[in-house]
Amino acid sequence: MVILNDDTFEERLSLNLTRLNVFVLGTLSAIFLIVFTTILIAFTPLKEYIPGYSSTSLKKKAVKLSFKTDSLQRVIDLNEKYFTSIKQVLQGEVSTVQFNKDSIIQAAKLEASQVDLNPIKEDSLLRQKVDKEDKYNLFETAKSRASFVLFPPANGTISENYNSKTKHYAVDVVLAKDTPIKATADGTVIFAEWTTQTGYVIILEHSYGLISVYKHNASLNKSQGDLVKAGEVIAASGNSGELSTGPHLHFELWSDGYSVNPTNFIDFK
Repeated sequence: MVILNDDTFEERLSLNLTRLNVFVLGTLSAIFLIVFTTILIAFTPLKEYIPGYSSTSLKKKAVKLSFKTDSLQRVIDLNEKYFTSIKQVLQGEVSTVQFNKDSIIQAAKLEASQVDLNPIKEDSLLRQKVDKEDKYNLFETAKSRASFVLFPPANGTISENYNSKTKHYAVDVVLAKDTPIKATADGTVIFAEWTTQTGYVIILEHSYGLISVYKHNASLNKSQGDLVKAGEVIAASGNSGELSTGPHLHFELWSDGYSVNPTNFIDFK
């Protein structure tokens, strides 16, 4: 093979090619091309453009999304249980437990002679320490439930009283339409929606495990998650829902999952 200059026809390069030389040169060129291509794909971002090859960043995103999905599923399951318990409260599906108080007291009764009532040394030291802390404490660090006051949500005539035997866990207060309904205490709105049977319903969660329920409203002034103060207007009375026979307020009080008679704590007159 001879390489010439086109203008002067001067010989620039001449090679003596044989079958062996051509085969060796072709083989080395193919090996170099394969090695170069492999290194280029393996150690550069070009590999992400190959169909069917997943990138590292895509794998990281997939793992993060998997963890987020699992966390969201757990939150959804907890919310489903929470809303199911609220639904049971709204529908009055609460079973009362009957027990014999005398038998429980008798079973838990202990003989005084079997109990060692003498204080131990550690108990005496603890009492002295607590007495000193209470004596020289300048700040009030504990709150009493006695300072927790409930205000009437509205003033009116009670048309139907609380009756656990008939599963009427509330008092019905007759009111004029659009009468302001006020929060009975400071709390947080945990439910504020429309229901077919009880119309516009709003539920507040207060301190000490107390929940107040307001049903058959004409409209709601607060949304779920809002913070309210005692005496703040949260709704307007009405006649909404299939179970309502006239403008009134259906008011319930629940303490630690048990219904209580609102008239024991609130004067609606």
